[in-house]
Amino acid sequence: MKKRRMEFLFVIVLMLSIYVVFFSGFGQFVKLVFISVYGFIIFVSIFSLMLENRSAQHTLLWMYVLLFFPVFGYIFYLYSGQLYLKGYLFKSKRKNDREEWRKLLKSEESPDLSFLQDNQRAFAEFSSHISVTKISTNSTTKILKNGAETFSEIKQRLKKAKRYIHMEYYIFRSDRLGKEIIDILINKAREGVEVLFLFDAVGSLQLASDDIKLLERAGVKVQSFLPLKYGFFNQKFNFRNHRKIIVIDGEVGFVGGLNVGIEYLGESDKFGFWRDTHMLLEGEAVHTLHTVFLLDWEYVSRKMMLEEYPSAEYGSNQVDGAVHVVASGPDTGQDIMGDLYYSMMASATKSIWIATPYFVPSEPIRTALRVAARRGLEVRIMVPEKNDGFLTQYATRSYFPELLRCGVEIYSYKKGFLHQKILIVDGNMASIGTANMDMRSFHLNFEVNVFLIGSSSIRDLIVHYEEDIKDSVKLSPVEFYKRGIVKRTKESFARLFSGVL
Repeated sequence: MKKRRMEFLFVIVLMLSIYVVFFSGFGQFVKLVFISVYGFIIFVSIFSLMLENRSAQHTLLWMYVLLFFPVFGYIFYLYSGQLYLKGYLFKSKRKNDREEWRKLLKSEESPDLSFLQDNQRAFAEFSSHISVTKISTNSTTKILKNGAETFSEIKQRLKKAKRYIHMEYYIFRSDRLGKEIIDILINKAREGVEVLFLFDAVGSLQLASDDIKLLERAGVKVQSFLPLKYGFFNQKFNFRNHRKIIVIDGEVGFVGGLNVGIEYLGESDKFGFWRDTHMLLEGEAVHTLHTVFLLDWEYVSRKMMLEEYPSAEYGSNQVDGAVHVVASGPDTGQDIMGDLYYSMMASATKSIWIATPYFVPSEPIRTALRVAARRGLEVRIMVPEKNDGFLTQYATRSYFPELLRCGVEIYSYKKGFLHQKILIVDGNMASIGTANMDMRSFHLNFEVNVFLIGSSSIRDLIVHYEEDIKDSVKLSPVEFYKRGIVKRTKESFARLFSGVL
């Protein structure tokens, strides 16, 4: 915190220096002093940047920003260029979470994965090693396509809750859909059902304070994740909780791409039809998903609750592949999700299918895709034709040329806005969850995905993907290369911000 205060003091000094040099009537000696102070601060910042040993291109980029954009460049560096601070900012949460996960893993037996194919088992073992969560072979999953099917199932299950409802969302709006769910939560709380409701402070800015008060008066416990008023001076506002989790009575869990708002039902004039995918979980994997929620709740409420919700006894079900719930983010201490995506792609022997609204891949991901395509694998990437932001729209397209040259098939989804986050490998491994294929999901956001290995639900994902292909247009490399200088300039400019997209 002391370091952060010093940095903001530097901002004030830099602004004062600019004022004195360009707008004041002070003499040349005073102006020279302030120029020297300004130069010293920038030199210290650049020197510190060099000591971080980032990649050469990232180091040079931030050097240029600091040198050529007075004051603004330094402020932008503090809030975007120094995001490595995540390890420090969430040190206590990461330490506590790891201790809790270790306790859980000690009390549980490792599953038998001998029924998996060699590449499936290799990925499952890597996934288990790199994360702190247990792979389940005693869980069932159901794919939910789009908002109508998803929220119909959610509302139906919420109404059946008997003991507790634990809910966590990045975006929760006070529109028609949001109020319908709020009414259900209020009614269940009045019936004596424990309701815990956690929302991200930035994503849920359109959650009305009056609705929060209604929930609290009914007995719902409400928490906000990283409120802005506590995050401005320590940079925490950069890190958002992008998770979407519902756990009901420890028996049913929901996770996936859908937030709560009418646009997710396709009722928004701005977005039109909304293509998304969610998942219903039952069985022992629900306990893992619940633990992710409880650890987030403990972090914001400062109340230890994990021991109050022990794992339930699940009957022995027929094995339907393996299910692995994986949480990632600043609280995990490493870039788990990007590594898992890369590992799954690298294990592919036949095909890699991707659907994502934001495609800003890391260098390892791009390498995996290029190598797979050159090996003759079927590599498909599906993105929306129009995105919801200038930078994400053009940064995504900036990665197309190198992939198209290698034989990667890129599809532009035209029916509406594609928001699902899907990865399917060889038709027998898949990922579904909250993490996009971009740097923000890999490095900054709190995310949660479910990895399916040999599960029958993968067939539904394949069917849905093939249906989406029919609503898409395959990009022609020749036609794409003919795009004008204006579009290429926009792409190159947007790509400069890839690290925070």
